[in-house]
Order: sequence, then structure tokens, then C-alpha cells
Amino acid sequence: MRQKITEIFGKTGTVLSGYPMVLLMAFLGAVSLMCFAHGNYSANGNYFVFIRFSLVASLGISLMFALKILSQRIGRGLLLETAGVAFLIFFYFLLPDKEKYFGERYAFLIIPTFILSHLLVSFIAFMDGKKELNFWQYNKNLFINIFLTAVFTGVLTGGVELAILAVDKLFDFNFNDRYYTETFYLLAIFGSCFIFLLFNEKGLKHLEKDGNYPLILKFFTQYILIPLLLIYLVILYFYSAKILINWELPRGWVSYLILAYSLVGIFALLLVYPLKKDSTKSWVKIFSKIFYFTLLPLIILLFTAIFTRILEYGYTEARYFVLLLALWLTSVVLYFIFVKNSTIKYVPVSLFVFGLFALIFPFLNAFSVAKRSQSAELQSILISNNLLKNGKIDFSKKVSDTVAAEVSDKFRFLAERQEKEVLMNFLATSDKKVIAESLNDMNSSGVQNQVRNRFKNVQETKKLTSRHVELVPANKFQDVSGYDYVSTIDSFYDKGVTIHNDVFRIIHTNGVEKPHFEITLNGKEKLDVSEFIRQTADKNKNKTGRFEVPEISTEGELGDYQIKIIFENLTIEGMNGQRIYFNAGYVLFRKNGKK
Repeated sequence: MRQKITEIFGKTGTVLSGYPMVLLMAFLGAVSLMCFAHGNYSANGNYFVFIRFSLVASLGISLMFALKILSQRIGRGLLLETAGVAFLIFFYFLLPDKEKYFGERYAFLIIPTFILSHLLVSFIAFMDGKKELNFWQYNKNLFINIFLTAVFTGVLTGGVELAILAVDKLFDFNFNDRYYTETFYLLAIFGSCFIFLLFNEKGLKHLEKDGNYPLILKFFTQYILIPLLLIYLVILYFYSAKILINWELPRGWVSYLILAYSLVGIFALLLVYPLKKDSTKSWVKIFSKIFYFTLLPLIILLFTAIFTRILEYGYTEARYFVLLLALWLTSVVLYFIFVKNSTIKYVPVSLFVFGLFALIFPFLNAFSVAKRSQSAELQSILISNNLLKNGKIDFSKKVSDTVAAEVSDKFRFLAERQEKEVLMNFLATSDKKVIAESLNDMNSSGVQNQVRNRFKNVQETKKLTSRHVELVPANKFQDVSGYDYVSTIDSFYDKGVTIHNDVFRIIHTNGVEKPHFEITLNGKEKLDVSEFIRQTADKNKNKTGRFEVPEISTEGELGDYQIKIIFENLTIEGMNGQRIYFNAGYVLFRKNGKK
């Protein structure tokens, strides 16, 4: 037992001394999310800074591990880690400082950057032309260790959460819900990182050394993955035949299916790389030989599907990255077909280069191309529909609902990407005054709704099957001055709320055409605000989208109390507002005669 304890502490010490920056990033990421959870539960405030910091710290985990692995090959650990910290600081300031500015465009920055940092781990220590088998062994061991880490972390996190729950319920501690969330963040981020490093504590030399091919991996690849891919290939070829027979353009989502098949197929070939000369199953050898040739007709179908969308709607970041993956896939196929002495390192290295190009190359990166393309698309729509008068949009002209929707959607896209000057050039002075506030506030949904509603002469060309209107209060802070008590609406649904032996309950029906909402006092008196909800919905039922209103609140008297009800959200769905939903909110109480 003593020897085991000494061994465990010895491994812990090795991990702490060998990977301090990796653990520091994991700890900072976990603590940041814990602070965010604590702040979300405790008070109002700009806690988005913790999300921002946790994203950067989480990126630092893989980046610092990659640099540590590289330093184990070439040395200069301090210099590499300093460069890594400098990059993380730079990346931190690329992210917005407020949640309302955090739009979808940042997802196309963050997700590819995370992928690139993990690709860096896979090849950064193997940039020379040798060590092909070592490269495979290294990535195979990392893959196994990641799987084991996921299993260990899942068991550990689930066990600890259940232990906290048991103590809470058995001993009536009534723990705050945030304790469970904070525990999850700590174990899922810092705990998983520490467990992963325990598996890799011996470093690069241990990870790259030759070892036996895992039987479970061999079984999984031969009997599950590759047979499934062969079935998938048959389905895609039948679909291609259907397109040729009917002579129709491919559906847009087929590009994602082809990319999925290609990526999983390449992954499968990488898994069986050492088995090429082994006595593997015949279908594995056949698949290894024909895979890249089977992709050639699918690549043609892929480009057809991609350009069908791009030529019709222009570039967005998503379409740019799909096109980039198609180009990368083409390069991989041509490389492994025509290069005799090919290396499997080409797969992660080339993908890293393509991804880096998409993020940082001037003028041709994903963000520049998307903004220029959508600006041109907007201008083209306005010109082709004769909506420009002296260079400004004439909202009084008759347009179809599809054109109005397209114009407003382009405004939303460009507003989210801070193309304020481009959009303002299309607006007359009176229209600028209406839309400027949302543009300045980076409220892209507000811009979209305002532009759509500026069109007064819209011709319905398609039958709407549904309508969705969401009303949210613009003011996120609630003034409780002048009231004695405040409670969330959710608090009423179990046993009600008791104040000085007075029991308040809520009776409601939600999601119907005529919703009902009333607060009862001691089961006798009631305050019914159903009419307020219906009137608020009727005023906005002809709109579409998400709108901010000053406040969704109403007041009334109930017994000896003055009551104010504040809703956080009101949603109208279906044609003509058949279903009305009211979500969470607050109820404020004041004894009559008190101010």
C-alpha cells in the first residue's frame, strides 16, 4: 500500500513539474467557469468576462501541451511557452468584451482555432522527414489516452456529483445548485486535464516508441468502422446516380455527408496504417487501395453542391469553410493517388495550413470574403428589384415577402460583422434614425426586424405555416425600490410563496391561444393578469423575429399587497398568434400603505 501511495504521489509530482503551464491553463479555465456560474446565480453583472477568459485558457491547454511536446524534441521550453502566452493574450483581445457582441462570426474564429491547436499537437514534434511509424505510434497513444481520460473523468465526475447529492439529501444541507455546476466545471476541465497528463507523464519518448497494435482498435476498425463506411459509400453512389438520371442539382446538405464520409474514411485509414502489410481482413486491404479513388466522383458532386449554394446566395463563413474543406480533401486525394512516397503526416499538416490560411491570410480569409460577398449580394438584390432611389433603399416600393426577408437577413449578417458604414450608405436619413441605435448597440436581430418592418408594401408570395415572435425586456436590471419582497415566478410552482403567514400561489395555462395567469392569496382572493398577456401579444402578433421592449410588466392589488409582475420573455407562435408562452420572471410585493 505504501509503495502504491508513493507511486501515485511520484506520478503527481512528475506531472506538476513536467506540465505546469498546461495545468495552469486548465485550472484557470475551470475557475473562470466556476466564477461565471457563481456570478450567474448570485447577482446581475457582466460575467461574460469569465466566459471569455475560460475560452482562452481552454485553448491554452492544447497549445501549451503542443509546445511542451515540441520542447521535449528541440528544447527551448521557456521561449516556446513565452510565445504561447503572448499568443493567448493576443487571442483574448480578439474576442468581444460583452456578451451582446458575441455573434456567430466568433464561432468561426474560435472553433477553427481550437481545431488548429489540436492539429498542432498531432504533428509539431515530427516536422522532419523521418519517424513515420513513430508519428503513428505517438498519435495512436494520444488517441487511446484521450479515450481513457474521457472514461475516467466521466466516472469521477458522476461519482463526486452523486456523493454531493447524497450528502445534500440525507443530511438536509440544501446545497445551492451552483455547487453541482462548479464541481462539474472543476472536474471536467482541470480533472480531465490532470488525468490525461497522468497517462502521458513520461512524455514524447514514451508516446512515440513502438508498441503492439491494440486488439480492440483493430477489431473496431476492421469489423465496425470500415464496413459501415462501405455501406455509406454505396448510399452516396446511389444518390449520385439518382442525380444523373433525374438531371437535378444536388441538395445542399449532401456536401456535409460527403465530407463526413471522407473525413471518417481518412481517419479509418490512419488507424489501420501499420496493418497494410499485415494479414488483415480482405475488405480492409481492398478499402485501403480503392478509398481515394472512390472519392473522385464524390468530390465532383461535392463541388457542384457547394457552388450551387454559393452562386445563389454568396459566401458566408460556413460556406467558405465547407469549400476550403473540399479543396483540402481534393489535395489529399491527389497527393495519395499520385505521390509514391506519401506520408500520413500530410493529412494533419495540410489541414493545419489550410485552416491557418482561412483565418489569417489577408483579403482572402473567411471573414473578409464573407463580408465582401454579402455586401455585393445585398446590392445585387436591391438593384435587381429596383429598390434603390438615389442610392438609398425606397421602403415604400412594393416588394415580395421573400425579397424583404432577404434584404433584412443581409442587414443582420453585415450588422453582426460591424459593417455599419456599408449599411448606412443604403439608408435615407429618416431610416438611419430608426436603425442606427440597433447598429450602434450591435443588436443584429433588432436591425433585421427593423429593416423587415420598414417595408410597408409587402406582397405575400408564400403561405406561412408558422410565425415566431419573441418579446424580451431591453432593461436587464429590475428596479425593486419601493417593494418589500421579490420572488421568481418559478418559486410559486411547488408550494407557493409565504409572506407573514400569507400564502401566494400562481395558477396558469401556457402555450395556448388564450393563456391564463393569476396569483391567489390564501386560496381566496386573486389577481388575474391574463388580459394583460393577451393584449401584449395582440399588439405584436403580426411581427416576426425577436424584439426588445422597454419592459413586460403589470401591477395590481391583491388583499393588503401591491404586486408587480415582471416577465422575462413573451413568445407568440403559429399563424395569428394561436399559442402564447410566458416564461420566467419576478413578482414584487409591497404591503399597502408602505412606500
